[in-house]
Amino acid sequence: MKQLKTLEDLIVRGKRVFCRVDFNVPVDAQGRVGDELRIAAALPTINYLIRQGAIVILASHLGRPDGKPNDKYSLEPVAVVLSELLKREVFFLHDSVGDDIKAKVMDMKPGQVALLENLRFHAEEEANDAHFAKQLAGLAEVYIDDAFAVSHRAHASLVGVPKYLPHAAGKLIQSEVARLNGLLTKPEHPFVAVIGGAKISDKIDFMHSLLEKVDTLVVGGAMANTFLAAQGHAMGKSVLDKAGFDAAMGIMKLAERKGIHVVLPVDVVVADKLADEAKPRTVMVGQLDAGDIALDIGPMTTTAINTALHGAKTIFWNGTMGYTEIKAFSHGSLNLAKKIAGMKTQSVIGGGDTAGFVDGIGMHDDFSFISTGGGAALELLAGKDLSALKPLYR
Repeated sequence: MKQLKTLEDLIVRGKRVFCRVDFNVPVDAQGRVGDELRIAAALPTINYLIRQGAIVILASHLGRPDGKPNDKYSLEPVAVVLSELLKREVFFLHDSVGDDIKAKVMDMKPGQVALLENLRFHAEEEANDAHFAKQLAGLAEVYIDDAFAVSHRAHASLVGVPKYLPHAAGKLIQSEVARLNGLLTKPEHPFVAVIGGAKISDKIDFMHSLLEKVDTLVVGGAMANTFLAAQGHAMGKSVLDKAGFDAAMGIMKLAERKGIHVVLPVDVVVADKLADEAKPRTVMVGQLDAGDIALDIGPMTTTAINTALHGAKTIFWNGTMGYTEIKAFSHGSLNLAKKIAGMKTQSVIGGGDTAGFVDGIGMHDDFSFISTGGGAALELLAGKDLSALKPLYR
């Protein structure tokens, strides 16, 4: 198997190190960071560089500012949180390129840390513009990539900068690749995958790959609506992916051929609108009214999932079981999280909304591994080559 170049392969002492991280975290209108998970995940690499006496220049994106400055997507609040976590000053620089930024970076001393402003304030970042990549590279002498969650993106800071500097993977990427590749190459059996989310088209390659490895596949959340509708169940006004009907049936047939047990909801929690004041009720699948929206799995489905998980040695969970932003529709996901956390098993959370959910309910430390990358994790597990990882292999 291919091996990543690591931090230990490079001499960083006294050098300016451009470290691409993923600080794409929720920030509210008052500038408060809502979830520190991805910031904390970068600390092992940042602290290693500090201990080695490197000059640390951190770079990230936040949100979708459409290639121009927008205070709503500034990384300045992140710099404040990072400073608190590191227990040292983090210099916030109000752009990512330019003579002024370069001058400030050149004045930094070993052990100091700076965070550049949102890379996506420049359209050249997502366009993978060579000149922009060269400008970023000009700030440093070494490149470290620790932004696993965007490693499937061919952006300037991810695939352009390493063309100009000695480069390696940070500790987060090393951990992510090792853990997720372990699911593909040597999972302990029985292996159960629990998949939620919305669009099956986003996960079809991943699910086909899973069916080569798992013993049981559990499908919940809005994803399950598509499977149920494809089988002929009326799902009212529930969110579903009509373009994914054939894919859903194809997955069911492939699972049947391989003898893989598939668990789908038998009851769902519904409401007539998606709102805090909505009045939830539980109905059996096949008994939804025309105006019903399926927003969570029901108690019978929870029992069926618990039975499917019994005795599992490896569990992979990606995608919540309901609309967890509203408490009334978060019970299925909460029960699932508690069930998995209480098992003595290898449990891997596949990033995205699921990682945010378990972190938000204070259960971050109750699982074997929580990936920071939703889409990136799924593409890696689907056996795809991730654009930003390619330069990092030996």
